[in-house]
Amino acid sequence: MRWEVSNRPSYSLLKISLEPGEALVAEPGAMVLYRGAVLIDTGARGGIAAALLRSMFGGESLFLNTFRAEGESEVWLAPNLPGDIHYLPLDGNGYIIQQGSYLAHHGDAEIGIAWRGFRGLLTEGELIWLRVRGYGGVWVTAFGGIEQVNINAGEKVIVDNFHFVAMDEDTTHYIRTFGGIKSFLLGGEGIVVEVQGPTNLWLQTRHIASLANELLPILRRHLRRSS
Repeated sequence: MRWEVSNRPSYSLLKISLEPGEALVAEPGAMVLYRGAVLIDTGARGGIAAALLRSMFGGESLFLNTFRAEGESEVWLAPNLPGDIHYLPLDGNGYIIQQGSYLAHHGDAEIGIAWRGFRGLLTEGELIWLRVRGYGGVWVTAFGGIEQVNINAGEKVIVDNFHFVAMDEDTTHYIRTFGGIKSFLLGGEGIVVEVQGPTNLWLQTRHIASLANELLPILRRHLRRSS
């Protein structure tokens, strides 16, 4: 398997070359094109099956597409949002990944639900984290650039949940609201993640909810003019 990322960092495109028998698992809707002899199968994978029914009623889709090469072939993938793509190697280890940051993985790896909760006001949506572990590798994506943060033993950092992309699976972390009730209601922050080292953390440099807040007044004015 060979791969490259083009058009980075703003409009990244993942191009993967597959040898016969190799397989790639990707998020639905991520495929841009494929060429060559490729079999495509759609379904739940690994630990996702147990949460699938709840997910369907919650409006989230956790089905994944598997691209299996019968001959030399190529698959191009693109994320939903403009931003970079980063590769995280799997060598018996694992990662916790924000659902919206998962793009694809390969190898002998399992993917499942790590945590879900805080639906509604606190997160402007449901906060879902995935767990990917095994052998191979996983590609994550971001809104904006991806910044890796190395956290030393005994060090603690506070991360806004909308900027969270991924962290090592065995990371000690706590999920809580930002500051007191006044800061939570008026300060523009919601859920934060307290992360303790030693660990590795990956963040995205832009905030999709902030973009939505900027666009909302423009959309409202446009709708009023159109009505």
